Amino acid sequence: MSDVENASSNSETEFEQDCVMPVRSSNPIRARSLIRNNLEKSSSNNQQQQPHLQSRMPNIKVFSGSSHPDLASRIVDRLGIDLGKVVTKKFSNLETCVEIGESVRGEDVYIVQSGSGEINDNLMELLIMINACKIASASRVTAVIPCFPYARQDKKDKAGDEKLAMLMKTHEWKFRSRAPISAKLVANMLSVAGADHIITMDLHASQIQGFFDIPVDNLYAEPAVLKWIRENIAEWRNSIIVSPDAGGAKRVTSIADRLNVEFALIHKERKKANEVASMVLVGDVKDRVAILVDDMADTCGTICHAAEKLREAGATKVYAILTHGIFSGPAVSRINNACFEAVVVTNTIPQDGHMKDCPKIQCIDVSMMFAEAVRRTHNGESVSYLFSNVPY
Repeated sequence: MSDVENASSNSETEFEQDCVMPVRSSNPIRARSLIRNNLEKSSSNNQQQQPHLQSRMPNIKVFSGSSHPDLASRIVDRLGIDLGKVVTKKFSNLETCVEIGESVRGEDVYIVQSGSGEINDNLMELLIMINACKIASASRVTAVIPCFPYARQDKKDKAGDEKLAMLMKTHEWKFRSRAPISAKLVANMLSVAGADHIITMDLHASQIQGFFDIPVDNLYAEPAVLKWIRENIAEWRNSIIVSPDAGGAKRVTSIADRLNVEFALIHKERKKANEVASMVLVGDVKDRVAILVDDMADTCGTICHAAEKLREAGATKVYAILTHGIFSGPAVSRINNACFEAVVVTNTIPQDGHMKDCPKIQCIDVSMMFAEAVRRTHNGESVSYLFSNVPY
């Protein structure tokens, strides 16, 4: 055999090795699957030869509003990605302007904006950012709202204000509730702006989830709270979990069950419409560490009065643990003058200024819970693990 024939036969052999056909099968579906497997193997081999250039989490963008940039930075650090470029400014007439600084076409977009500070401006900024991403052809837009704005206006309530009750009695007004359900309005605004998904934490009322026609993941601060109690309160086994009002009874019973301790609650009662409310403690706190637990505190009048009531009832120490520390008006001065060992809040709202003004305020970082929720949502995984575990 000549050298030319040998070379041609060798090349034919190499070609046959490169293009190995699958074993013939009488079943056409089986034959097609064998061909597909061969093609997938060859493509995977080619990918292994090329350098790995893809990011850790492709097709995801996280943007921050102006309400809580520190929390957004912690979330992206946890995810191992960079924060998206966005410019927010106001015109001379105080209109909000938002410019997205990078392409979001086909991307899974997450916008972090909390309901704190200048709430109305921040809410409008969030709506504009959602709409800007949506009309820029983002595949999905998720609003990450650690503290949901207007959450306390979730129903038409009876007259609870003392001045209003006195006016009604004096002028013989017939009361008909004309209060708005603003939480429902905010839900409608987010949906119309183009939000496809909402991630929030400890809604003031869980039925707010029903105001939306889009998926809502309501995370809980409870796992992080339990971890803090076990690590920072030495006498936690001799503690009692207390709700400052009847509405938080479900929350405190859940925490008490997981710690295997007792719970109590404080009931406000009014003998007459124009009399100041008196607090009635239901439960025994004598010689125990009392831990007040609530979802939020604004002016802190209720929890400070509750702390005094607990000390009068014989509690050795009083702690307060709150998910959302709004601390408006005289809140910080009230905490400084109250008998708390510590007032613990999460960083769903910026707390650096409050912690400087009040040494009793301590902060639990929940950025890892939001980061894990974002990661699981992006990858199509369940977030129910976060309802009872801290993803450290």
